[in-house]
Amino acid sequence: MTDVAAFSFDKLVIFGVGLIGGSLARALRERGDVGGARRVVGVGRSAESTERALELGVIDANASLTDDAALRDALKDADVVLLAAPVAQTQPLLERIAPFLDPSTIVTDAGSTKSDVVAAARAALGERIGQFVPGHPIAGRESSGVDAALPDLYVNRNVALCALPENPPAAVERVAAMWRATGASVHAMSAEQHDRVFASVSHLPHVLSFALVEQILNSSDAALKFSFAAGGFRDFTRIAASSPEMWRDVCVANRAALLDEIDSYTAVLARLRSAIEAGDGKALEAVFARSRAARSEWQERAVTSQKAQQPSPERSATDDASK
Repeated sequence: MTDVAAFSFDKLVIFGVGLIGGSLARALRERGDVGGARRVVGVGRSAESTERALELGVIDANASLTDDAALRDALKDADVVLLAAPVAQTQPLLERIAPFLDPSTIVTDAGSTKSDVVAAARAALGERIGQFVPGHPIAGRESSGVDAALPDLYVNRNVALCALPENPPAAVERVAAMWRATGASVHAMSAEQHDRVFASVSHLPHVLSFALVEQILNSSDAALKFSFAAGGFRDFTRIAASSPEMWRDVCVANRAALLDEIDSYTAVLARLRSAIEAGDGKALEAVFARSRAARSEWQERAVTSQKAQQPSPERSATDDASK
């Protein structure tokens, strides 16, 4: 009896074949049990922008966003379309591709904000909004671009799907199956809940990381400070190496939730400043101890979750023998 692949596709079209889109393409073709022809087409602002992905073998063909004929051919008979571009480009991208979309094609995205993306999709697609399944893979690296793409980037990572009332359940499940095929764990949440959560655990940390580097840059002895920066600075500012364009769009798109988080963080910082000014070591230690305990518990849960998602030795042996 032949096993049926959990996810199968003949054509996947990726707009923005960088770290996120490139890693999805590599994962679906290099790991796991994925069926179908597995043809991947990359579309960029110009054909040249996807040449590197073509050279690396991440995609099978490329097309320019400005070429009507090439775009129509790229989207013809596509099973899934992934928008892996900065969130501010969502509406113009969808408006550009809408005339060429087959009714059966499912469109999803990888944007770090969701309420604005949903609004953009509704404006661009109108009555065809059911074809768009909003998503967000929670994965990344400090490096960007297709050269940084990894087939295992999504293993044991979370993917949030913010399904719309208009989405057919089968379309949502197909997108979920695609991400599960990469090794990710898929979770459902509303767009509003998504934006509140990620303003706190992702968007605010990026702002703080950029802010610390900016603060040092603005000091008169910046060069001296950078020369003595070590592990703590490296760890705290790692994400300041992320794409400025992407994070500009994220901050503007999720401004309301992010401003709430900045205000809450500023209030905590003010409490710590007051304790430092007063020499109140007891108050400082209490905050530090609570934070340390909470982070340790979070880390332990993350490790436990990763172990639980790993295949058993018996399953791995079976999988290896079948390849």
